Amino acid sequence: MKEKFVILFFALFFVYFTNNTMSRCIDTTEIIETTFIDIDSEQEIETGNISNALGGYKMGLTKMTIPQIIMVLIALTLAYLSIAKKYEPLLLLPLAFGMVLGNIPIAGLSAYDQGGLLHFLYQGVWYVIYPPLIFLCIGAMTDFGPLIANPKTALIGLGGQLGIFVALGSAIYLGNFLAPFIPGFDGFTLNEAASIAIIGSSDGPTSIFTASRLAPDLLPTIAIAAFSYMALVPFIQPPIMRLLTTPEERVVVMPKPKNVRRVHKIIFPFAITIITLMLVPAAGALVGMLMLGNLIRESGVTERYVRTLQDHFLNILTLLVAVSIGASATAERFLTPTTLFIVFLGLIAFSFGTIGGILIAKILYRTSGGKINPLIGNSGVSAMPMAARISQRMGQKYNSQNHLLMHAMGPIVSSTIGSAIIAGIFIAMFGGG
Repeated sequence: MKEKFVILFFALFFVYFTNNTMSRCIDTTEIIETTFIDIDSEQEIETGNISNALGGYKMGLTKMTIPQIIMVLIALTLAYLSIAKKYEPLLLLPLAFGMVLGNIPIAGLSAYDQGGLLHFLYQGVWYVIYPPLIFLCIGAMTDFGPLIANPKTALIGLGGQLGIFVALGSAIYLGNFLAPFIPGFDGFTLNEAASIAIIGSSDGPTSIFTASRLAPDLLPTIAIAAFSYMALVPFIQPPIMRLLTTPEERVVVMPKPKNVRRVHKIIFPFAITIITLMLVPAAGALVGMLMLGNLIRESGVTERYVRTLQDHFLNILTLLVAVSIGASATAERFLTPTTLFIVFLGLIAFSFGTIGGILIAKILYRTSGGKINPLIGNSGVSAMPMAARISQRMGQKYNSQNHLLMHAMGPIVSSTIGSAIIAGIFIAMFGGG
């Protein structure tokens, strides 16, 4: 854990230092011109037309800048973490490769190169197509039974939204306070602050959905920060859980969740969808697709859909989103002081989301007469299913009779719905829809 944070700190420091010295960077074209070009092309070089000196042939090497090299190195670091350390490899590996593709000049493979392959793939992000489809797949994988059986655990999911509002306030006030002291940083608008705040949901598709509508320029940084903190769940949450719970609370054995009738599981997605569309229409795309996926799962008559959504379709969407987001993280958009601030605010959002969920779980522990184990409070953030696994692992560590996995799923799914609704409210309030 310490090694990772040290690497992250120095990497971010190097990015910031480079950003402030970009005006003094050496254009590698000069090196190419003085080293690799034939002496017969000297006249073309003197006029600055290196393409003619090479007979019209263009190489990315002749246009590669120091910031682009840094982005390639960052991408290689992410690839290393995904392969060697197995940190979210299904996401980080294609994302890292997309960053490499997007930062090689002349190739035309960034998300912003009109007519290029990744430009077209990126339209699924730009027009907010991929996130709802991912929610469709998540719905097909999710059992809402624990939430229906124990509705009060939804309060833990509500507490997990604390991080969103702490990050929102921090982005606005701390950003405005620090702006005069940080070169190249002008603070955040309400749209940008709201997009950054949704990182606290620990839900990558919701973060993409919100940033696409409210702050497209910050989308690559927000998406990478959101998915990175999801990968760091096993390292960020346990210390907070130990700090906020007592030995007595950690050993509480929760009873097995009650069985939920199939008819209730079928009614639930219809009810949530109708209520959401009537009250928060802007959240309809996310919540509607989530509930459709769950209805497909619980109906019992669409097994082929269930298998496809849970497996192949989700894998395809994850690949497309990761490559597209990576290709949008170009040097000129990513290597800025704003990036450092967003990463910092993301950590605040995720930490306070965990804190909020645990505090509500502790209240339920008291009001229920000790029947709720506060260790499930970390699942107030919708890092599905990693947060629930952390609850289970921590519960087993302190009491081998503890089985908290299914109990933790209630807060997680309620948090997923809650963060999508909050995103819809932000979009409606701040002009995105």
